[in-house]
Amino acid sequence: MTVLTAELVVDARVPQTPVLAPDGRLLCYVLAPASRIGDHLDTELWLVDADDAASRRVTTDTAAESQPRWSVDSQTLFFLSDRADRGTPQVHRLTLADGTVTALTSWGAGVIDHLLLADANLVALIAEDEPTEQSARRDRDRDDAIVVGEHESHARLRLLDLSAGRVTTPDVFDGRHVVELRQRPDGGPLAVLTQASADNDYGPRTGQLHLFDPATGTVEDLGPTEVEARSLAWWPGEDGWHLGYVALTPPVLQAGTAVFDLSVENQTTRNRTAGLSMCPTELRQTNAAPLVLFADGLNTTVTRLDPTGPTALSQHPGRLDDLTTTPTGETIAVLAGTRYQPANVHIGPLTGPLRKVTDSRPELDGIPLGTQQPLAYRAADGLDLDGLLVLPVGKTASDGPFPLVTIVHGGPYDRYADRLQLFWFPSAQWLATAGYAVFLPNPRGGQGHGHEFAASVAGRVGREEWTDILTGIDLLIAEGIADPDRLGIAGGSHGGFMAAWAIGQTDRFRAALVSAGVIDWGMLAATGENGQFEAALGGSTGWSGIGPHPHDAVSPISFASRIHTPVLILHGAEDTNVPLGQAVYFHRALRHFGVEHEFVVYPREGHSIRERNHQLDVLRRTRAWFDRSLQRRSR
Repeated sequence: MTVLTAELVVDARVPQTPVLAPDGRLLCYVLAPASRIGDHLDTELWLVDADDAASRRVTTDTAAESQPRWSVDSQTLFFLSDRADRGTPQVHRLTLADGTVTALTSWGAGVIDHLLLADANLVALIAEDEPTEQSARRDRDRDDAIVVGEHESHARLRLLDLSAGRVTTPDVFDGRHVVELRQRPDGGPLAVLTQASADNDYGPRTGQLHLFDPATGTVEDLGPTEVEARSLAWWPGEDGWHLGYVALTPPVLQAGTAVFDLSVENQTTRNRTAGLSMCPTELRQTNAAPLVLFADGLNTTVTRLDPTGPTALSQHPGRLDDLTTTPTGETIAVLAGTRYQPANVHIGPLTGPLRKVTDSRPELDGIPLGTQQPLAYRAADGLDLDGLLVLPVGKTASDGPFPLVTIVHGGPYDRYADRLQLFWFPSAQWLATAGYAVFLPNPRGGQGHGHEFAASVAGRVGREEWTDILTGIDLLIAEGIADPDRLGIAGGSHGGFMAAWAIGQTDRFRAALVSAGVIDWGMLAATGENGQFEAALGGSTGWSGIGPHPHDAVSPISFASRIHTPVLILHGAEDTNVPLGQAVYFHRALRHFGVEHEFVVYPREGHSIRERNHQLDVLRRTRAWFDRSLQRRSR
C-alpha cells in the first residue's frame, strides 16, 4: 500500500486561475508546482474542453506563465510569460488555430497585469516605469541610497496598440499607484482602482476609483474607496451603471469584508452585504448582475447580486476559489475539492452541480487518509462555532483517546473549510498519517460568519478566540477522542501567535510549533509590512504614549517567563509580513528562561516557504518534534 510521504506533498502540481472562454467551450488554467527548485517558479498553461474534459498543454517553454485572458471571439489567448528574460514578464499572444505564440511587449520593468479592451487593437497594461539611464548609472556607481518616499516605484496604466506594436503611458491619476482595471461590459470606460502608494501599510487605506476613457484619454474621479478594495465589477441598474468592489467593513481595519456598491450616476456608495452571517470573497462581472462567492461557515455559497441583495444560487461543500464565468453568467468554473481530493477545476451551471474537468494529482489516488468530520459547538459565552476534526489514518473515534495536535489558522481573517487538509506546512492529514488526531478550530476573528464575528478580536487578540479554541479541545477530551496528557498546538502567522500565546497561558500542551508567529504586536506594528492592520489587532502601537500599552497585554513575549512547553520556532529569513525579529525575540526570551526549544531560520524565504528542500524540512522536522513528546503516554 502506498503511504503518504513528504515528497508526495511538496511535489504537487496545482491548477490556478482558470479562465473560461467567452463562448464557454474552452477553459485555460495555469498549472504550477507547489514548491520551487532554483530561482524561478516554472508554470504552464493548459487548455481543457468544457464538454469532454480533454486537456492539453499549450505552452512548452520553461517559464513563469500566468494571467491568461481570452479574446472576445474565443480564438486567441493572451498571457504573461518571462520566457525571454526570467523574472520580467511580458504579454504574449497564442493563436489557437495554428498554435503560434507571439511576444507583444518588451517593457523593461515587465508587465504586472493586462486587460483586453473592447477595441480589439488595444490592451490595457499595468506596469512600473522602465529603468532610466540615470538610475542605471546610479546603480553602477553604487549611488543607491534609498530616500523613503522619493522616487517610489508606482505601477501605472499603459496602453498597448497591437496594430502599431507600441506602448504609451497616459498622463493620468497624478502618479498614483494603479492596482486594478475593469472595463464596462458595453465597451465603455475603464474603472481604475488606484492607491497613493504601493506600501502595504499605507496604500490599501488610500484607495480611489476613477473612470478612464481609452478613446479620448479623459478621466473622471469617483472618490475614495473603503480599505483594501479589490475585485471590481460593473453592472447595469435602473438608475444607470453601478460599480462594485469587495473591501473591509468600516470602521476597524480588522473586520469582515463586504460588497460595496457605487452608483456612478448618483455618486453614492452602500454596503450590499450588511448583516449577513457569511463573508464575500470574490465579486465577478457578467453582462448583467455580478456574481459573488461567499465563505459560509465550512462551505461556500454562490450568489447573484440582485437589486434587493444577494440571491443564493447554490451551496458547495468546502471552499471555492478563482471564480470565472462566461459573459452571460450562465456557466461558471472554479477551483474546488473535497475532503479527500485536492482542488481541481470544476465547471457547471450557476445553480450546480459542478463537474470536475482536471485531475492534477493522480498520485494521491489510493493513499489512505484520516477520516475528516465537521464540528459544531458553542463557545463559553454561547457563540456558535465550527471547525474540523481529522482522525488518525485507519482509526475511528471509538479507538481513542489519541494524541491531539490543534493547528490554528492564520489571518486571523481566514478559515478552515471542509476540504482536503494536506499542504506543505504542518497540516491535518500529514499528522494523521503519523497517528495524530488533529483539531482545526475556526475561532472568532475568522472568515465565514459575518462582519461582527470577524471584528470581535480587534484589540482583543488571544482573549475570546483563545477560549474558543480551548473549549473545542475540552470537548474532544470529554468525548474520549483527545488524550489530555498528549496535547500539542501549532500554527503559522496569526496561528503561530496563538500557539505562542497558548503556551504562555497554560502548561497543558506538551509540545508547540510557532511558524512565522507574532510575538510582540507593538514591534509588528512598527516593522511589519501591514503595520496599521496589526495595530488594530494588537490594540495600540509603541508611539501610543508612555506604556504599558494595550498590545503588551496580548503579546506572547509578555508571558515568556511562564512558558515551560518545548517549542519549535520556524521562520523565513526574508519575511516582511512578520519579520524575522519576532522569532529572534522569542528565541532569546526562551533561552533566557531556559525553555527547551529549537529555532530554525530558512534562508531566502519570506512569509511562506517556497523552496522544495525547505518544505521537506518543515514537514519532517515538525512531525519529528511532536513525536518526541506526544507519542508516548505520560506515566
